[in-house]
Amino acid sequence: MQTRTRRISTSSPPRPFLRLSAPFVWTAVGPLIHDGAVLVGPAGTIDEVGPADAVPSPPEAEEHAFDDCILLPGLINAHTHLELHGLQGSVEEDDFFNWIRGIKVAKEELSEEAFVEAARAGVRDSWRWGVTTVADTGTSGATVYALSELGGHGVYYHEVITPDPSAVETIFADFEVQVDRLRDAAGAGVTVGISPHAPYSAHEDLYRRVVDLADRASLRLAGHVAESLAETAFVTNGQGPFADLWRSRGIDLPTPRRSPVQFAADQGLLRPEMLAIHAVQVDDEDVALLATRDAAVVSCPRSNVRHGHGPPPLARLVDAGVRVGLGTDSIVSVTSVDMLAEARAACALEGITPEIALHLLTRGAASALGLDQSTGAIVRGRRADLCIVDVAEVGDVDGAGAVLHERARVAATIVGGRFVSWGSSGAV
Repeated sequence: MQTRTRRISTSSPPRPFLRLSAPFVWTAVGPLIHDGAVLVGPAGTIDEVGPADAVPSPPEAEEHAFDDCILLPGLINAHTHLELHGLQGSVEEDDFFNWIRGIKVAKEELSEEAFVEAARAGVRDSWRWGVTTVADTGTSGATVYALSELGGHGVYYHEVITPDPSAVETIFADFEVQVDRLRDAAGAGVTVGISPHAPYSAHEDLYRRVVDLADRASLRLAGHVAESLAETAFVTNGQGPFADLWRSRGIDLPTPRRSPVQFAADQGLLRPEMLAIHAVQVDDEDVALLATRDAAVVSCPRSNVRHGHGPPPLARLVDAGVRVGLGTDSIVSVTSVDMLAEARAACALEGITPEIALHLLTRGAASALGLDQSTGAIVRGRRADLCIVDVAEVGDVDGAGAVLHERARVAATIVGGRFVSWGSSGAV
């Protein structure tokens, strides 16, 4: 890949326009544009997109022409835990129950600054892989500070955990204070939501309080739902390692439900503002319930495989009209926050087409997160979140297949009209 640029000196005032051209532009809302261009305005939003000869080239514009590349909307990682970015390789256990316990121990050894530094590294690493928006979940709030400090974009779901009914009131009171503090600290491109962790780690009273807070403060919701066989055993018949742990602590188990998705519905979680994380262990009735309630889903294929959860039911969810995005989960589960690798895994595991997978990385994920009016597609007026993929080594493959080819490489990433990662040099 070669890039031809017309740069300005560092002493000159900023260029009011940025013009990008490439042999192919995929907007996510129309057919592939051959010999296309995108003009980004002074506000960091899309001014024009189309064939290069139809897109203006203002004399004051900074221009970049990318040979052998496809220009597409910035990728969206709809589920990750960037506060854990410093823990890569620290928990080798694959069994889900033991892995979670290992994560808990590892987190207890980290300071607040360590969480923030990990989140900073996670944001920069995400940019290197072409990701312009993240939906992050954590207990430290570090990602809010990292994204805001670095000028990144995303949704952060602050997580609350306790199965102990006697601790709910105290923990939730502190949680509300934390949420208010994070909302005050959030930059312009960062939305703060809330999340009860999972049925096996959050008491039903805690779920009720979280949903009430979401209603009172108009907050987006997320929650781990139907991720593992151990969770299903806990919810449906009070069996398995999570149930044994509750019993060992003298905590009464929740009333059995037909499925984890039904449990989430009974808590009032399933709504358009809610992101169901994973949703692997689902049947047709669960899929219909998600679709009827218009709850969104994020699937993490590589993480699901690593922990033995099974392949995600992506085809069924998409066919039912459920809004779906893809995520990597934490770097403790997978080896990278490479969303192109996640999409390739989705195609291999579930048999979806590259075109559908690319939709789930962009426009589909934006819809799942309630961000489809600001990002996810190259449309006039939307934020200029862009990913440039070098396909020089791909061969005789075009379109979505070329983007998802194992030899494709992210050449540059642009967030809000600003280059944040450039080629092999990584984040800038």
